[in-house]
Amino acid sequence: MIKTRFAPSPTGELHLGGARTALFAYLYAKNRGGEFYLRIEDTDRDRLVAGSIERIIESLNWMGIEAENAGKPIIQSERLEIYKKEAFSLVRAGKAYICTCSKEKLARDQEAQIKAKKPARYEGHCREKFQVTSNKIQVNSKCTNPNVQKDLELLCKTADFKLEDMKEGNYVIRMKMPENGKIIINDLIRGKIEFDAALLDDQIILKSDGYPTYHLASVIDDHLMGITEVIRSDEWLPSTPKHQILYQAFGWQAPNFAHLPMILGSDRSKLSKRHGATAVLEYRQAGYLPEAVINFMVFLGWNPKNEQEFFTLEELIREFDLKNINLSPAIFDQQKLDFYNEHYLRQLDPDELKKRLDVFADDEFSLLEIELIQRGGYPNLEIAAKYLKQLRRKPNYDSELLIFKKSDREKTVKGLEDTKYKILHSALRATMGRQDTNGWEAENIQKILESVVSEGGLSNGDVFWPVRVALSGEERSPSPVELAVVLGKKETIERIDRAIEKLG
Repeated sequence: MIKTRFAPSPTGELHLGGARTALFAYLYAKNRGGEFYLRIEDTDRDRLVAGSIERIIESLNWMGIEAENAGKPIIQSERLEIYKKEAFSLVRAGKAYICTCSKEKLARDQEAQIKAKKPARYEGHCREKFQVTSNKIQVNSKCTNPNVQKDLELLCKTADFKLEDMKEGNYVIRMKMPENGKIIINDLIRGKIEFDAALLDDQIILKSDGYPTYHLASVIDDHLMGITEVIRSDEWLPSTPKHQILYQAFGWQAPNFAHLPMILGSDRSKLSKRHGATAVLEYRQAGYLPEAVINFMVFLGWNPKNEQEFFTLEELIREFDLKNINLSPAIFDQQKLDFYNEHYLRQLDPDELKKRLDVFADDEFSLLEIELIQRGGYPNLEIAAKYLKQLRRKPNYDSELLIFKKSDREKTVKGLEDTKYKILHSALRATMGRQDTNGWEAENIQKILESVVSEGGLSNGDVFWPVRVALSGEERSPSPVELAVVLGKKETIERIDRAIEKLG
């Protein structure tokens, strides 16, 4: 059975890149009738942020990405003994080694490497220093360093001890990488990739505090969980040959790897908040719908190979294939996200839209106001609610804005006065409240404005433009008919009166 996983570090909010990785891993598994799991990789204790795990799970739930173990994700900090035991099994097998180099020594090495313009890497001082047989450590005969006895005393007090009982703080364990040859990875997206083993460092796999590094914990957990495909960002591609060597050292079958292209900002630099990207829950807070966020994210690297632009999560499960992932970086486009969200807002049932908009309101919005929003032009609920609240306030604008560029003050005043006259003397019933629309309807208001144009010898710009500005106070806004319906007859007349006063 196909098994995939999403393995975030709880170092803050779940952002767009991580959410896309989770989505692709979920879609791949579900497309093939498989399972998707959540694992929390919290072994980097210095970067932990309180509450991150809960917000990661909340983010996934909001998007509809449900893991098989959503109620009890695997948490690496609860599995330290497993990693330590496996690390020492590699030491016994000669596939890893104990390293007692001090931080000061490593810093001096790095300084010398920089001066010599060499890549910074561990120089293998302890690679052949100790020989481990069963649970005994002895000095390797190849080692001529006079300080090794002191190192041994730090590691163990007697000749009879268990490696797993060694106290942390005096050593780390490093993996023993091959010193030459090629390491080949067959990536599901990128194809065959070769790495030169001679360029790879002997990475630490167990730290001095007893916690594993990402490399060790990730490999052990993926094996024990039965993960068949590891789908992750291409920032982990340089680590993959190290993971391949670890699988070989343990004698385990490695999963298939798929490394997703990175997401760049519109200027092709690293994606950040200045490009509009933000955390998943911040999108929710701003009034983006999960359907829109999912639809937007899936197109950051994936192409359905057809003209379909809008997908439900169920449709994506049926269509998704890693073969349709582009190799080139995906470009974040805030306007595209707004486009998707506006589409899904318009598709919502009016009562459901009202329910979601009311969260942003000081008091409830009317269904007439909801209908105005559903006509489009609002990228998210926060902006839509802000506009409706602004519309409820008397507009403040310069009188010159009332005059259309192809009109003049005289024609503008006539257009406004004739409109007011027509409304007052029409058979339409006055509507005081926003809910009462009896007679005050778009079709009738449209006819009034058209008759003012035709009977007064005026143009649309002489009438529709100033009425719209009078009602909204803006250069760009919904049509005067839509605004009048929402505001009601009484408020419409009051705002037209105020516009006439502004023009003198």
